[in-house]
Amino acid sequence: MMQYQDISSAWAEFARVSATLNAYYHAMNVLGTDAATAAPSDSAEGRGRTMEVLSGVVYDLIADPENHKLIAYLEQHRDELNQMQNRQVQLMRKQADQLSRIPQQEYVAYSVLLNDAEGIWRKAKNNNDFASFAPTLEKIVDFNRKFAGYYNPKLPAYDALLNEYEEGLTMQTLDAFFGELRSALVPLIHAVGQKEQIDDAFLKRSYPIEQQRKFSAYLMEVMGIDPARCTIAESEHPFTAGFNNHDVRITTHYYENDVANSMYSVIHEGGHALYELGVDDAYNFTGLQGGASMSIHESQSRFYENIVGRSLAFVEGIFPKMQELFPEQLKDVTAEQMYRAVNKAEPSLIRTEADELTYSMHVMVRYELEKQLISGSLQVKDLPQAWNRMYAEYLGVEVPDDSRGCLQDSHWAGGSIGYFPSYALGSAYGAQMKAFMEQDIGSVEALVAKGELHKVTEWLAQHIHRYGQLYQPGELFERTCGKFDAKYYTDYLTEKYTELYAL
Repeated sequence: MMQYQDISSAWAEFARVSATLNAYYHAMNVLGTDAATAAPSDSAEGRGRTMEVLSGVVYDLIADPENHKLIAYLEQHRDELNQMQNRQVQLMRKQADQLSRIPQQEYVAYSVLLNDAEGIWRKAKNNNDFASFAPTLEKIVDFNRKFAGYYNPKLPAYDALLNEYEEGLTMQTLDAFFGELRSALVPLIHAVGQKEQIDDAFLKRSYPIEQQRKFSAYLMEVMGIDPARCTIAESEHPFTAGFNNHDVRITTHYYENDVANSMYSVIHEGGHALYELGVDDAYNFTGLQGGASMSIHESQSRFYENIVGRSLAFVEGIFPKMQELFPEQLKDVTAEQMYRAVNKAEPSLIRTEADELTYSMHVMVRYELEKQLISGSLQVKDLPQAWNRMYAEYLGVEVPDDSRGCLQDSHWAGGSIGYFPSYALGSAYGAQMKAFMEQDIGSVEALVAKGELHKVTEWLAQHIHRYGQLYQPGELFERTCGKFDAKYYTDYLTEKYTELYAL
């Protein structure tokens, strides 16, 4: 048994454990990123064996009784620790308690399952073959239902899963939040639907992928993303992987006949990247690097994608470069037409391509389905039918196939059940941040128009990014923006789309 002479020796041991865990997480995340971007399609078995070993070591480190004793010692001497140290201990306590309730063989088996699942899902999506993915998804749902009981047996299972992405979030809170969105946005969506629709046909012309790659690099430059610390790759589903504030990877997916798809994926993932890159150096390798929660993280990505990226000022600023890269495709198009096209509001099939106004309806579908999957009231085999029925009900669209239906997102293959509500919450958080930001530095759009996007990023870095995981998400948000109020979001959308569609 390890004996601690004083707080400094105990902290030295804690720091050693944290650094070791960080190294293993780093290696596992690099493997996961490689699997989604560069690895051969049939490489899962070898990677799975490596993940089995690595996840087993992680489990042993965290669940070790000596680690629990170390945490308890530090908790007893919390008055001798600073704020940063106490937060590290708090997060390690949560992790150790949760993991110790999970049998090691289940933890390792789940890690291997998720390694295999990504490739199975990708093939299923590309082949429109839900049946080939269903058995894997059943196992993932079963594991998550079981793990929810390990995480917090006092909570309903889905609430326990929600808490993994947003501490303190409940179905009760989300039901009320989505109810507010429905009340405010459904009439607005209906009113927009009665107006003459915006022409966005030119977005579907043939845009060479090599030129789109150059455009992606330009967008990252405009956003102020340091290419020495953040790279871009290609994957089936865009994502961001942040290892520390000097190593962030974003991905996108190119479609020759849909230039806006990758354009806004890059801006969205770029928002995630700016958050990761903006964390204070002091938090690297401590367990406090990265974002406070997924909703706070999505507030940054959705802020850049929509509030910045779909503003008239931003589109006018980047349009000359677009015309330079795509002269034939855009020779008869103006910046104003581009702005209107990328803000066209119309119910659609694909969440990542959805406009700001209808986007939350896509999230609501996933939220309702996840609740049913975890409660057991919906079986995985019946997911496609339930998905299609909800898309007809919530968005009024018919789903032609599972590739554009329940197979479109990678999240469930990654085990991220409970994540989707973060997108809608993040969008709402971002609108409230905009309001408070503008009290300090003036109009976001005016700053973008003057080429001063860096001032927006600096405000977010000062109030959100630099703190990493030092604060709980609710505390971090309230320090910056006061009590959360969804009305900032619904007012923002109402004002924007009333003007855009002359309602």
